[in-house]
Order: sequence, then C-alpha cells, then structure tokens
Amino acid sequence: MSTENEGDEGYTVPSVPSVPSAPPVPAAAPEGTPPGGPPASGATPAAPTDAPTAQIPAAAHRSGPEPSLPQPEQPYPPPSQQPPAGPAAWPPPPPAVPSYADGGGTPVWGAPATAEHEAPRKRRAASGLVAAVAVAALVAGGVGGALGYWAADRSDTGSSSGSTTVAASNSPKDFKRAAGTVAGVAADALPSVVTIDAQSGDGEGGTGTGFVYDKEGHILTNNHVVASAADNGQLTATFSDGKKYDAEVVGRAQGYDVAVLKLKNAPDGLTPLPLGDSEKVAVGDSTIAIGAPFGLSNTVTTGIISAKDRPVASGDGSSNNNSYMSALQTDASINPGNSGGPLLDAGGAVIGINSAIQSTTGGGTGQSQAGSIGLGFAIPVNQAKNVAEQLIKTGEPVYPVIGATVTMEEKTGGATISDQGAAGTPAVTPNGPAAKAGLKAGDVITKFNDTVVESGPTLIGEIWTHKPGDKVTLTYKRDGKTATAELILGERKGDS
Repeated sequence: MSTENEGDEGYTVPSVPSVPSAPPVPAAAPEGTPPGGPPASGATPAAPTDAPTAQIPAAAHRSGPEPSLPQPEQPYPPPSQQPPAGPAAWPPPPPAVPSYADGGGTPVWGAPATAEHEAPRKRRAASGLVAAVAVAALVAGGVGGALGYWAADRSDTGSSSGSTTVAASNSPKDFKRAAGTVAGVAADALPSVVTIDAQSGDGEGGTGTGFVYDKEGHILTNNHVVASAADNGQLTATFSDGKKYDAEVVGRAQGYDVAVLKLKNAPDGLTPLPLGDSEKVAVGDSTIAIGAPFGLSNTVTTGIISAKDRPVASGDGSSNNNSYMSALQTDASINPGNSGGPLLDAGGAVIGINSAIQSTTGGGTGQSQAGSIGLGFAIPVNQAKNVAEQLIKTGEPVYPVIGATVTMEEKTGGATISDQGAAGTPAVTPNGPAAKAGLKAGDVITKFNDTVVESGPTLIGEIWTHKPGDKVTLTYKRDGKTATAELILGERKGDS
C-alpha cells in the first residue's frame, strides 16, 4: 500500500443555531395551599394549626358568611376576578410573560399546582434553561457553564427558595478530569509533545510533531519531518506552553522513517512519554493522536486501532527512497502536520508514531495536501524504540536483512526474488542468510513466520520489525511447490 506523509489549511466555523422559544412556567404554590386550587373570591384559605406562622402568608379576611360549597375551579380566570396582589393576598400577581413566549405580553395565570406536581414543573423549567444555555455556550462558554450549573442545581434539589447563588468551589475551573479519560490523558501528554518547525537552507520547510523520549532532551519524530533541514537547515521545537528551543539531528533512518533530535540547552524537568507495547495492541483498542495538523499545534483526536500489521510504503517527498513499515492502522484523524506525533493508548502510553495517511488524491507518494479519510498509519513503538536507541548510540541505523533483492510490485501474491540486485549485483547475496538457506532467484516468498506476504513491501516491513540475529522462517514457492527455510537475519548499516 502506497501512502502519503503528512502540510496547512484553513477551516470554517459552523454557525450557531438559533435559541428555541420556551414558554414560561407558572410559579408553584407555597406549601399549605389546598389541593383544589386557590379559593374562590369569597373564600378564606385555612391555615394549618401546626404550621409555623412565619411560613404562612397572611390571609385576607372578608365580612360575610362563607359559602357552604366550594366554588368551581377556574383554571384561567380573567384579570378582573383575580385577587389583589400584595403580601396579604393569594395567589401573588402573575408573572409578566417574556416577549419570546406565545401570547405576546398578555398575563396568563392558572390554578397553582399541587405539591405532587411541583417537581415535574421545575424539571421542565430547568430543562428549558439548560437547552438555552447549551446554545449560548457556543459563544460564551464561561457564562454557559455557570448558568448550566444553576439550572442543574435547582432541578436536583427541588428547592423553592429561588436562590441563584453559585458556590465558588463548584465552578467549572475546579472540575477535575479523571485519569484514563481522553481529557485526563491529553492533559498529561501535551506538556511532553512538541511542534517541530523544519527550515531548509533555502528557506523552505514545514511543520511536524515529536515527543520527549528521555530526560536528556532527545525528541523522537519521523525522518520525513526533519529531512529538509537535516544538513544545513534550522530546527526548532515548541512545547505546549509556548517555550521554543533550537534542536539538532542526532540520527535518522530513512528506511524506518524515524529520526531523533536533541534539544539545545534542554530544560530541566522534562517528562518523557511512557512507552507501551505495540505487540499487545488489539484491533478495537482506543487511540489518542496528538499533533499539529495543518499547523494547528496541540491538536488531540481520538479513534481506535482499525488494523495491525498493515504493509505501508511511504516517501519523504525529497527523494526516490521509500520507507516501509508493518503499521498500526487507526481511524483517529491524522493530517499533514501530525507526522512524528505520538499515537497513545487509553492509558496514555505511546504505542506508535503517526507517520502516513492514505489519500484519495493522486494515489502516489509525496507531500500533497490530502486530508484525513480515517486511514492513518503509525510505526509500532517497539520498532521505533529499537531504532531510536541505535541512533542515539551510533548516529546511524542498522537494518536486518535476508540477503536477497525482491521485486516491489504490490499484491503479486508474494515477494519474488529478482533476477539480479542493484547495479548488476547478484539478487541473492553470496554466503548471505538467504543463500545459506537455499533460496534462489525466482523463488516467491509467501510467508514470513506466520504472516502472509503479499508483496515485496510487505516482506520488508515484516523483516524490519525484527533485529539482526533473529531466527525466522520463510515459506516460499519454487516451480509450483511449497517449501520452508529457516535463516538468521543479517544486518546492513546506514541508509543506502
């Protein structure tokens, strides 16, 4: 599979939806109101004998005998029949109808709800406010957070005191994100992720990502992120707090697409990201990617592991040489600028280095401005760690090899050993691992250990997940017959 490495593009902010209308909700009657609604105009409400007088509103008494039968309930009495407002009358005057409610400015007043209906009325009022707050939060996050809390508090407590006091300890600034949540993982990881700016000697360059590998100031990233500035260019690394440091290349491996930088004047207290085990990753595991897509530093995206051992060949855009990997595939959004950034598991450990994306534009390798279509590929961290240690130690990469040149056509049903090697050399290196195992030109390698080999890039990607000296088993076809061979991987130093 040929893919593209990750460049900068603007985006449009979606419009804020209009605020929905919400009718007002009448205030609930105070405690002690008869269940049948307010008394008729000539009736006197009876106060409970055991109720504290401080909690019972003063009743208005009128002369004349009380009626023997209660008057029929009038759910919507006209204004002329409503009792006078004031502390000595019940019910209190109706609230003014907001301009956004149905009915314009005409007061509406219904029979007070009974105690058992009080809570549902409050919940409806609260939910209406939360809906409005949700819209307002798009343009005023701080105010929306405070009002949202107020509405939830009224709904939960059922209080009729009407208090709108918000406790400072419950304000959004004090909310804590639990470890293991995306927000918690991102908060821990972001201080250890850097945005890399690579400028070549002629002023050209681009943006990528890297992360702190150790406390000495080594930064792990992709080779194609720094390739343009590796010789006579300028490299800087900017942390999430805005602090910027100059950096230099310690070593890079074009074939693996891995590079190690070293911060000049590295600060104290660097926190390396923890490294996970890419061999234990399973399809469906949650993933978190951090990077600078299109120059937007400190961007966090999420997804899952979509596939493992995906054969990928990608280029750095500055040479005809490709990189090969047996990649982790993720649907977390990865775009130009994410390259070199960490792919984290749900616990915050690095399981891969984001390196390439599948593009619908062109279909070839290079640095076109393709966007994410949910097909991103990361170098497994186990492989990246081995390469990084070698680069820090010697400054040059070491590649495991089988000692044979194979064709690079994709999906040919196997990796076919070529008739001859580069520059007319033998396709099977004399006295090399493949020669010792009895392999010959024309043999088609179909499996590497237990992994099916579909092409030359697949075989190379699988070989490079191992180390020189590892024993492997190859399954191959010759003249229509299948055979197996065991061999010890050799080594090649440096990029050819």
